[in-house]
Amino acid sequence: MTSDRPAPEAFLAVARAESRGRLKVFLGAAPGVGKTYEMLSDAAVSLREGTDVVIGIVETHGRAETEAMVRPFTVIPRRIVDGDRAILTEMDLDAVLARRPKLVLVDELAHTNAPGSRHPKRFMDIDELLAAGIDVFTTVNIQHIESLNDVVASFSRVRVRETVPDRVLEDAEIEVVDLPPDELIARLKAGKVYVPEEASRALGNFFSRSNLTALRELALRRAAQVIDGRMLAELRAQSLAGPYAAGERVVVAVSELLSAPELVRAAKRLADALGARWTALHVETRRIARLGPVERERLGATLALAATLGADTATIPAERVTDGIKRFVAETRATQIVIGKSRRSRWFQLRHGSVVDDLVRDMGDVAVHVLPAGDERPAPPGRSVPTSDRAAPLDYLRAAAMVAVTTGVDLALRPVIGLNATDLVYLVPVMTAALIYGLRPGLAAGILAALAYNFFFLPPVYTFTIADPQNAVTVVVLLGVAIMMSQLAARVRGQGALAAASARQNAALAGFARALAAAPDEVALGQALAGETAALFDARAVYLKRVDGALKVIAAVPPEEYLDAVARAAGDWALDRGLPAGRGSDTLPAADWLFVPVAAGGATRAVLGLGRDDSRDPVRADCRNLLTALVDQAGLALARISAEHEMAGIARLEERDRLRSALLASIGHDLRSPLTTVVATAADLAARYGGADPAFAALTAEAARLQRFVTNLLDMARVEAGALTLDLEPVDLTDAVASAVHDVRPALNGHAIRLDVAPDLPLIRADARLLHHCLINLLDNAGKFGSPGTPIAIVAVRNPDRLTLSVLDEGPGLPPGFENHAFDRFARIEGSDRAREGTGLGLAIVKGFAEAMGFAVAAANRDGGGAAFALTVPAALLVRAEAE
Repeated sequence: MTSDRPAPEAFLAVARAESRGRLKVFLGAAPGVGKTYEMLSDAAVSLREGTDVVIGIVETHGRAETEAMVRPFTVIPRRIVDGDRAILTEMDLDAVLARRPKLVLVDELAHTNAPGSRHPKRFMDIDELLAAGIDVFTTVNIQHIESLNDVVASFSRVRVRETVPDRVLEDAEIEVVDLPPDELIARLKAGKVYVPEEASRALGNFFSRSNLTALRELALRRAAQVIDGRMLAELRAQSLAGPYAAGERVVVAVSELLSAPELVRAAKRLADALGARWTALHVETRRIARLGPVERERLGATLALAATLGADTATIPAERVTDGIKRFVAETRATQIVIGKSRRSRWFQLRHGSVVDDLVRDMGDVAVHVLPAGDERPAPPGRSVPTSDRAAPLDYLRAAAMVAVTTGVDLALRPVIGLNATDLVYLVPVMTAALIYGLRPGLAAGILAALAYNFFFLPPVYTFTIADPQNAVTVVVLLGVAIMMSQLAARVRGQGALAAASARQNAALAGFARALAAAPDEVALGQALAGETAALFDARAVYLKRVDGALKVIAAVPPEEYLDAVARAAGDWALDRGLPAGRGSDTLPAADWLFVPVAAGGATRAVLGLGRDDSRDPVRADCRNLLTALVDQAGLALARISAEHEMAGIARLEERDRLRSALLASIGHDLRSPLTTVVATAADLAARYGGADPAFAALTAEAARLQRFVTNLLDMARVEAGALTLDLEPVDLTDAVASAVHDVRPALNGHAIRLDVAPDLPLIRADARLLHHCLINLLDNAGKFGSPGTPIAIVAVRNPDRLTLSVLDEGPGLPPGFENHAFDRFARIEGSDRAREGTGLGLAIVKGFAEAMGFAVAAANRDGGGAAFALTVPAALLVRAEAE
């Protein structure tokens, strides 16, 4: 059953797109079709419409019509780069970012930047521009798309080295610049694409009619796939019915062979056609120990290519490749497998079997796509010969020594055990040699054991002649059992090596998790992360975070690690963008360090840097998943440490508030009794002598004011303690306002009171005592901050869903932003003489009492000057008259 709700992933994609610039790609089948001209034409229309358009970089190739199209635009000067052999120019990325146009034109999407640039590829520059919210127009030919690279090379016999990932097109608007092959050939012959000599060579090679037709078809199909993908994304975002691809998942099995990248590209094309997710899978068997550095780098590059094309990558251990693929397919519910089949000899297949045949036979409903993978070609010059599975000469000597010792023991025990049990004893050195030294020494020990048994024990002794046919069978059986035992022992040894490697990795992760769990602060966490990664990847490691605007080394292994300016620039980039930077990444690859962001709580908090003394990539591509796991664990631990610090801060604040509330309550209780006496005495004196001496009237007013302060202290303590007891009853708002004005009249001396409270307003359900306190505090606040001699208005407005009572003054108003904090405890306007007269608790008490009764409070500045404080009573608390 499908849901009618829009897909959350589609919403996230739309949200990401809204924060980025828009990319438009002018896609051509071949050079010379007019991509740059079309891009400039579209940009000219935007320029005439008032859009801020600049040229980041456009290659005119000396064509007069293209140069004429460039003139109306603002051109950002290029950045000059000193190359090894010549002066080079590149787009000045920082200048474009500083200029921040609405639209920038960047020609040749697949261009490789000069050494020393921030990004090695121009499409990465464009990605940074898009992330800054700048729209980009760019151009590219179909042969530069990574997943189609080998397809183009198969019929054109030209492999393009400059490629761009398919994801660049998937997020872009595509405009195909199409030109029929005959017209393009005519342009080529006319010298409008290349100079005459180059044109002649091109016509004889790449620009044949058949090649151009095939390239044109690829361009149109690729554009159609992108448009179809965008349509499906929009359908999902709007939860409309559409032809979705449901449940398909593609797995491509990769290895260290040279043909593996072709399999990855084929899997990418298949996944695109199915609209499916796909995974590049490498199965680690005991052969992994026999791979040399070049083969490991090739495997890592293949996995990196798959990740670039949008695949998930996975590496799993297994005894046999077939077993690993079957298990992974079953766990991930994959429906399609892409695998290559190399041409192997019959003898090789008899010894090792065929992975492809096993999968086709055993996968059931899973489709298996078998592609020719070619022969295992020799490694490039300079490859080091792997020796990890080759036995050393001493291993063979040790195996022979075991057989010799066994022979001596058999000769000594022959009178006891007899001839029939002697052959069984020889299985001991065979198994021991296979387990300790590997398959080949085990086989050698088996052959030597058979020969020694024949020479020393079978008549005629001390010859290799076998007189009795039964003894010949015994020798053959012994040799066969020895070979089988050697193979089994070697297999167990290989499984043990894989298990040990997996156990070491799991133990490292578990130990690292324990270290992180015990880390009391970020310094200890950084030291644990740097130490673990340095040990696992045999590299130098630093943990950095920004302090006072600059990167600071929090932890390092070794401790005296120093970072140069290029490394610090890469670290800053990784921290700012939340993406890897430095060696082995797409950004600032010239740096000697690789920096990986450490995220906690959805934000990048620090970076981990890894470097090597030999200037190689600090982390092989096939080990990136392990590094990601370590960094993710560190991020979770960092979030935990931050949460603990925040909780400690909250606990301190709560304790401070508790102590303050206790202090307020204590002071209020201690002052209430003497204040009652003072107020009563002042009232009596004012009644007796107030007419003769106005000081007695002032004494009475100030005593009442002090009593209100103490009452506010007690009320604030009750609000915070949750000790308010509500007695809700229907209250006439007109009577409540009149009572409050009467009680606070001395504080409003000099202010005229303007009442705009209609008598026919509905009663409100409230606690009369608390409402009285709210109104008194609001009126007292208005009298305190209203300009002397100005009126104070009390206005009630009835709306269908609420009733609002506002107290309006004509004073200086509230400072900007203070509206949001006016009802906070002890909030006072700085610099106001009148503010010093209060405690800053009056409005806080209004908020506490109002919210307890279900009212809302608000503060704002009036348009004509002054402040407005409002109590809003929701419709649910209005008591309707019986007539209604």
